[in-house]
Amino acid sequence: MDKFMERAVELAAENVREGGQPFGAVLVKDNHIITEGVNELHNKYDVSGHAELLAIRRAQEKLQTNDLSGYTMYASGEPCPMCLTSMYFAGIEKIYYCASVEDAVEAGLGKSKDIYADLQKTSEERMLPMVQMSLEKNQEDPMKLWKERR
Repeated sequence: MDKFMERAVELAAENVREGGQPFGAVLVKDNHIITEGVNELHNKYDVSGHAELLAIRRAQEKLQTNDLSGYTMYASGEPCPMCLTSMYFAGIEKIYYCASVEDAVEAGLGKSKDIYADLQKTSEERMLPMVQMSLEKNQEDPMKLWKERR
């Protein structure tokens, strides 16, 4: 096994021993570990405290950038939709993972599978309702402000 994946799996196992979920992540560039993360949901009560997101946040803060082009993520488990989307936004170029979403379901961690399936549906069919609301006539339009600023 690759040394970076070994580290991600080691982090995940340590996290389970400490009461957390079996997820660890290592963010790599130029054959060097830049940052690491484990799921911290059990410590922080933050549903966004996933291993991959924490590795991304730490790298962006450390490097003072939002652009992680050229970076590779090693994750002990297949990234959930939230983590995967964040990797797209950050520009991460490749992801390696060990346990699949199906493996997670077998272990009793099945939300990712349900969310991935739900995202295949139209917005009207999804289990989480989304309702678009228009700005009031007297409200400033943040999108217009952004466009003018650029």
